[in-house]
Amino acid sequence: MFRFRKKILTTTQIIAYGFFITIIIGALLLMLPISSKSGEWTNWVDALFTATTSVCVTGLTTVSTLDHWNFFGHLVILVLIQFGGLGIVTFATAMLLILGKRITLRERMLIQDAYNLDTLRGLVKLTKKIMKGTFIVEGIGAILYCFAFVPQFKFVNGFQKSVFLSVSAFSNAGMDLLGNNSLEFYRGNLLINVVTMTLIILGGLGFPVWWDCIRIARYQRKQRKPIGELIRKFELHSKIVFTVTAFLILGGFVLILLIEWNNPDTLGKLSWWEKGLAAMFQSVTLRTAGFFTIPQNAFHDASSFVFLILMFIGGSPSGTAGGVKTVTVAMLCLAAWSVVKGRKDTEVFHRKIKSWYIKKGLAVVLISFTAMMVTAMLLLIIEEKPFLDILYEAASAIGTVGLTRNITGTLSTAGKLIVICAMYLGRIGPITMALFFNTKKVKTGGRTLPEERIIVG
Repeated sequence: MFRFRKKILTTTQIIAYGFFITIIIGALLLMLPISSKSGEWTNWVDALFTATTSVCVTGLTTVSTLDHWNFFGHLVILVLIQFGGLGIVTFATAMLLILGKRITLRERMLIQDAYNLDTLRGLVKLTKKIMKGTFIVEGIGAILYCFAFVPQFKFVNGFQKSVFLSVSAFSNAGMDLLGNNSLEFYRGNLLINVVTMTLIILGGLGFPVWWDCIRIARYQRKQRKPIGELIRKFELHSKIVFTVTAFLILGGFVLILLIEWNNPDTLGKLSWWEKGLAAMFQSVTLRTAGFFTIPQNAFHDASSFVFLILMFIGGSPSGTAGGVKTVTVAMLCLAAWSVVKGRKDTEVFHRKIKSWYIKKGLAVVLISFTAMMVTAMLLLIIEEKPFLDILYEAASAIGTVGLTRNITGTLSTAGKLIVICAMYLGRIGPITMALFFNTKKVKTGGRTLPEERIIVG
């Protein structure tokens, strides 16, 4: 299944090659006249950009998703988004299951690596659950959207917009069939805002957290334990994800309200409940979703600075969101806190975190930050745009967020290619790219070198 020139590929190589090949195939399909409303060939750069932003579930676009593409083009984009949200290993395994093929030991090991599991048991069942859960959540989202879109656009058009938006929101893709202004027209629509935020959060939590919640729900159904004991039953990963996700969403919500409350271009002219709804939506969408109800260039510079931080962090591991991930940032903060407290070990929720995870987290942050800075620097050299707009674009691309201060469509060909590379790197992950040419396992033994003191700080 996963062979290239008779050489068995590593998991990181499969991910990198898989996304690259899918992007190329998607770009070729989108270039064809049958994909555009005009019936003409689409510029190769715009087709490649659209395929990349779809597979990398980003949402930055150089042409209007609604106005440029026809039904076939929208279908291609939708499949690319679904592929990008699920990931190459899960999607390929699901296709084999649909075709009735047997999942080999090698392919089970790929699933194990992709989801960072410590066992080979139940992996096929896990993949089936991921696919089933994804389609159920997206289906419920589409049905709920229909209550708003079908009366407005009639059944066929409204249903198409509902399905597309549901898949895009759950995949944190940020693309829709509502025009160039995203969800601005629905800023005060409680149904669309709540459904979209729910889908974004569910996709961004990560599949391992889903199954942990299901495990706890089954345990509660049998045992009927108090809430406190149930919380303790969650895996450490889930506890960290829930804690950091809540902190970032609520923290962003409060900061947006404080900074933008009287800004006439953002929240100033809205009613108090619309201010709260718009601020909450903006805080949630920064978790690499890419939808917006308020133009990004209307926010105060202080808010934009907060947004850069939230976009860089992103969502949680093994989900549809991008960024350096919540757990990564949590581990580094905990490691820093342990130094401040004079503790040798990094601890959280009465558990010790292995030093290897701290090192890996540090590598993720440093590589991602370097990639963002290099992307911004190259764009500043090529494009004559304001510094904040360029930095926002770079952070959005590396974090696969999809929010922009209205400069994506005006980028030069070279600028678009830089953003394409940034989105690709952001989706496959910095560690995947760094380990692309490395086929060796992590060394756990060997000689131990003598230690020596250095000065830090």
